[in-house]
Amino acid sequence: MIYLLEDDDSIRDFVIYTLNSQGMEARGFGLPSEFWHAVAEQVPSLVLLDVMLPEEDGLSVLKKLRSAARTAKLPIIMLTAKGTEYDKVLGLDGGADDYVTKPFGMMELLSRIRALLRRTESETGQYRCGILTVDPGRHTVEVSGREVTLTQKEFEVLCLLLKNRGQVLSREQLIENVWGYAFTGESRTVDVHVRTLRQKLGEAGAYVETVRGYGYKISQEG
Repeated sequence: MIYLLEDDDSIRDFVIYTLNSQGMEARGFGLPSEFWHAVAEQVPSLVLLDVMLPEEDGLSVLKKLRSAARTAKLPIIMLTAKGTEYDKVLGLDGGADDYVTKPFGMMELLSRIRALLRRTESETGQYRCGILTVDPGRHTVEVSGREVTLTQKEFEVLCLLLKNRGQVLSREQLIENVWGYAFTGESRTVDVHVRTLRQKLGEAGAYVETVRGYGYKISQEG
């Protein structure tokens, strides 16, 4: 889940629409008070934060996010109409991970979001793909913030596909890495596990793509 705090209705609506169309679940807020209410209910995977806001400015919001334990390491990209080096330094020194200056192109923003999420994955060991979040360390899977229960093999298949996101893994590769070289069952075992995995993941099950006649992958663009 991505949260956007932006008081300009047209910008907010367009960004949310684009993110959703790219398979990224996102919510937009025009007021910091609305944003804080949402954060109290669910911590997002990333925040897009405008600087000039009513009620309190974006730098104040940034400071509060960084000072709270549950949001201290939350990936944050600042959005600002101010292009001076001073404003950029303020945001980065305040703990922002990146910044994008208005007016910005959506392709650039999407690229920055994906790059930051990938970097966060490597630092935390978590995998994030659209509305799907997997934490191998805690052995948890969440879809839109809702926890999903998987079998051990389903979990291992999902983690392996996420670890190699963008690459096609053959059924034989999946068997060797998940079941082990000594496994003597049929490759259809993989198909059965992928089918039940997709069902349990619900809407996020679409991220697991079939490569006809070969195997499976999770798209790099997810």
